[in-house]
Amino acid sequence: MLKTLKQTLQKTTQNIRDLLPKAQEKIDKESLEEILIATDMDYELVEMILDSLPQIINRNELEVALLRLFRGESYYDKIQPKDITERPCVDLIVGVNGAGKTTTIAKLATFYKKQGKSVILGAGDTFRAAAIEQLKLWGEKLSLPVVASQIGHDPSAVAFDTISSALAKNIDNVIIDTAGRLHNQSNLQQELQKIMRICNKAKEGAPHRKILIIDGTQGTSTLEQAKIFSQTLDGISGVIITKLDGTSKGGAVFSIIHTLRVPILYIGVGEGAEDLIEFNENSYIQTLLDSIFTK
Repeated sequence: MLKTLKQTLQKTTQNIRDLLPKAQEKIDKESLEEILIATDMDYELVEMILDSLPQIINRNELEVALLRLFRGESYYDKIQPKDITERPCVDLIVGVNGAGKTTTIAKLATFYKKQGKSVILGAGDTFRAAAIEQLKLWGEKLSLPVVASQIGHDPSAVAFDTISSALAKNIDNVIIDTAGRLHNQSNLQQELQKIMRICNKAKEGAPHRKILIIDGTQGTSTLEQAKIFSQTLDGISGVIITKLDGTSKGGAVFSIIHTLRVPILYIGVGEGAEDLIEFNENSYIQTLLDSIFTK
């Protein structure tokens, strides 16, 4: 896990080394500010972190400050995924076009299969024929059932049929794709709310997880769209960050969790079906600290 995470954050840590070629025992505030901003951490968050630190900072002091971002009101109140016991567990996947939703669905399905769980996919992005076909292809490749319809069909009906099929066949996990909704298109936001209502009709309490897919290469520029998605869905359950291996903006992870106050569930680390790892904030923070401080 740690090795894979280090590889994923290689461009981010290299960016830090360009500013700080040699690891330090301690670092001054000005240098740390430059490093954090270079990793695409939101400037206001950088200032908030620095305000709590002394002028000369050691590894432990920065570690405590960064870990605090993953807590709630108290140090022990950790932001973490809720334990879902419902069966089938229904995941509704949202995010803008190009973020990697469909591929991430395949990765998530593979993750569930490795746990010995049965999975069914719902091709709810009925606005793009390519999205329907891509999900069908993944279904064939992974030997998973896919509920799909024609382009332009009501995505809410697809969601209903997918959940109903899961109930009839005693399937453990439902993963439903949605159209890549631009955050400024109110009609698409209303459609997403309708899908949620229909999910609840098919099975009370569904969707059990509303998962937002965020393109890691976009860094903090995704924060505004993420906030709109959260408002539209009346809160999101967690985030999956894709393409983090292709960017030097790894510091944006802190901004995302600080802004949304929801857990980061997984990180996409490649294009293959198994290229998904569970996010661990301790490993993530240690990887960044290793590029700044001596051990």
